[in-house]
Amino acid sequence: QVQLVESGGGLVQTGGSLRLSCAASGRTFSRYAMGWFRQAPGKEREFVAAINWGRGRTYYADSVKGRFTISRDNAKNTMYLQMNSLKPEDTAVYYCAATASVGLGQGPDEYDYWGQGTQVTVSS
Repeated sequence: QVQLVESGGGLVQTGGSLRLSCAASGRTFSRYAMGWFRQAPGKEREFVAAINWGRGRTYYADSVKGRFTISRDNAKNTMYLQMNSLKPEDTAVYYCAATASVGLGQGPDEYDYWGQGTQVTVSS
């Protein structure tokens, strides 16, 4: 069992930066692949980025590639999402998720555990 808690969301102007954190509790955090998703009002939850548990391979949605960076610190049981050059279309509730599956899943159904979400609002 893994419990996830996101933090770091807030209001930022276009072009600004935020760093989201996802703190995990429970055993063997280092053995879970992790991901970030987001959901804007009236839209489906969409994949943002993922990182595996082994060598730290990463994968990004095209919409955030080059602007966002996913990372993890297994010693601190924490995952991060550094978001730079933010745009109004990045406005959403951001969720972290964990899965015991191997690989870099991009579908919400591939993840077993979810946080409660943190709001990111980018003003124009």
